[in-house]
Amino acid sequence: MALINTGRAQTPDSLRISSPNGLLTLSIDLRDMPESPQSPVYEITYRNQPLILPSRLGLGGNPATSRPLNWDKNLRIVSATKRSQQANWKPVWGERAEIPDRYNELVVSLRNGPGSGGTMQLIVRAYDEGVAFRYFFPEDLRMQILDVGQEMTYFNLPPKTKALYTDHAQGSYEERTIENWTKAAQMPLTLKLDNGTWACITQAEQSSYPLVRLKTAGLNQLVSQLAGEITEASPFASSWRVVMAADRPGDLLEHNYLIQNLNPPNEIKDVSWIKPGKVMREVTLSTTGAKNLVDFAVEQNIDYLHFDAGWYGHEYEIASDATRVSVDPRRNPKGDLDLPEAIRYAKSKGKKVILYVNHRALERQLDTLLPLYQRWGVAGIKYGFVHTGSHHWTVWLHDAIRKAAKHQLVLDIHDEYSPTGFSRTYPNLLTQEGVRGNEEWPNATHNTVLPFTRYIAGAADYTFCFNQPRLTNTKGHQLALPVIYFSPLQYLYWYGKPADFPDRQEIEFWKDLPTVWDETKVLDGTPGQYVSVARRKGTDWFVGTITSTEARKIDLSLAFLEPGKKYSLWLYEDDGTGKIRKQTRTVTSKDQLTANLLPSGGQVVVLKRN
Repeated sequence: MALINTGRAQTPDSLRISSPNGLLTLSIDLRDMPESPQSPVYEITYRNQPLILPSRLGLGGNPATSRPLNWDKNLRIVSATKRSQQANWKPVWGERAEIPDRYNELVVSLRNGPGSGGTMQLIVRAYDEGVAFRYFFPEDLRMQILDVGQEMTYFNLPPKTKALYTDHAQGSYEERTIENWTKAAQMPLTLKLDNGTWACITQAEQSSYPLVRLKTAGLNQLVSQLAGEITEASPFASSWRVVMAADRPGDLLEHNYLIQNLNPPNEIKDVSWIKPGKVMREVTLSTTGAKNLVDFAVEQNIDYLHFDAGWYGHEYEIASDATRVSVDPRRNPKGDLDLPEAIRYAKSKGKKVILYVNHRALERQLDTLLPLYQRWGVAGIKYGFVHTGSHHWTVWLHDAIRKAAKHQLVLDIHDEYSPTGFSRTYPNLLTQEGVRGNEEWPNATHNTVLPFTRYIAGAADYTFCFNQPRLTNTKGHQLALPVIYFSPLQYLYWYGKPADFPDRQEIEFWKDLPTVWDETKVLDGTPGQYVSVARRKGTDWFVGTITSTEARKIDLSLAFLEPGKKYSLWLYEDDGTGKIRKQTRTVTSKDQLTANLLPSGGQVVVLKRN
């Protein structure tokens, strides 16, 4: 049974840990349940109110092996230790220049019944932003081989809790009650409790552990679902289970640095070659098209030129060889792409090149491709359609990120891969997809949900479009998205080529838009309705605001500006005729900004200190 009887003796202080500000508390206990004696149980409170009701913990063995040891019952606590950390660190790149890393930690060591070998530890960290816990097996010669078949990590939620649900990383979202899901939910899973609290269940440091989704186990009950079995040796740690809590949904996004805090520090000593920036895809796969795009990139301050699928043949054909240029005739029948000349021309203009490589070639040729591309002068790779989920492919992919770093190649990973903070450890992983972006032409309501769900996990490559007939959102909406959606590599004009953008004033906002930031504030927003995000680079602020498919008037305070200073404001908004209108004025921190947004509309603002 997953639902725990709340009538019990009080948990001793040695098995309770609170966040530095005292608002979040996690307690651990052992309890007897039908067919599960002495099972580990935890609960979490936020502002002294239930956030996670008493819920089971544990790992189940793999019955198909000869070592079916379970770590969810017949356990005994042998020790409990605590420590605290108060620190800050500076990322190579990010949504803020400095990140607080402050927590209280509890480590509970358990043994599996009398006379059984081995130890399992529950490591718990309570931050002001959320609570995280993981399973850890210290090195132990009595238990070198670990076979894990399932997780019994439950999340029993207060009545009337609702979730923003999707069943895969590139899915659309819908609000659901916690019951009778036919498919498990993708994390991050954002929750709204009946008392007004916002929460999010997600994971961190999933670099050597299978993907975890959440399935319903009963009314208001969720349980972890592993994407496959694990066979490992001690020492071994699971990924982190993370439960964030906030009074506003925007605080969940502002505090998403918690995911990076739960990953090891940067392993790359020289990071001078890791360059965030804006990217545009070369859609013709021709030398002429490439040179035209380089010239456009110079004009529009675009940093990278990207050659997508087709430059080395059809990406899914086994005969396609990613060590040589052989353009897929279905994409360019002329086959007139001189890639070395395109790379040379781009370099002569101060621009860099990224190449797409599908998983089929990566799996066969990775160790050959990485040094080869480095010799070619390529700056990065987009790993395409990689396998995700299983223990094997998770380990393979994160090893492929490490290998790319050795050859000074930045990465963008497509398609279902979703981040769990590994970019802190290997910041050459600049971005990844794992999002339903402009390739799927989502509507404006979907776009207002993403900041409060997918972007809690970290950067996402949305592949922004502009001036494309298939778009259902306004131009003002599209201009605002790269401010709201964080990605150190921002792919702009995804389906376009330079000739598609004759009105340069419409796109001038993107020309000087940074892709990494010194400070981020979520000014206001509600999933499914609207969102407004302000980001600072140096002394300049950029503000993006979008609405759902409904028109909306939003009043935004400029109190985030430096007091006593005047700022020049440039406003870009929809003019009602399908074009962009630009306005300018002078403002201070005492002023208010009003956004009158069309249905599916948006606006962007630049604020430069005078």
